[in-house]
Amino acid sequence: MPGTRKLGRASDHRKSMLRGLVTYLLENGKIETTVTRAKEVRAMAEKMITIAKEPTLAAKRQVLAYVTKEDVVKKLFDEIAPKYADVKGGYTRIIKTGPRRGDAAEMCIIELTGNEKAAEDKKAKKKK
Repeated sequence: MPGTRKLGRASDHRKSMLRGLVTYLLENGKIETTVTRAKEVRAMAEKMITIAKEPTLAAKRQVLAYVTKEDVVKKLFDEIAPKYADVKGGYTRIIKTGPRRGDAAEMCIIELTGNEKAAEDKKAKKKK
């Protein structure tokens, strides 16, 4: 169930951290973080993209209440959401990268899907 992980933080700090991570993910398309954080970010990022698929003022206000940068909201409504117009979910992908050196926390990369170019490159390498 999304939103049930406490992540070792007080609720206001946790919400603020997740808002920042979701904003950064939508802005850059890819972030490196721990697996548990990535699972929480995935749930919220997918909700934001689903809301943005309907380009209404109410949807824009709903996303603006969560995402911290206005230019990221504009990018979400203009570029990201139309790309997933015919997709019902699965807008993000989590790729585990191994333990962090300092504290051995399991690290991963969370990214927006739709980078089919990267997938095609992997397939081409496998064929060789």
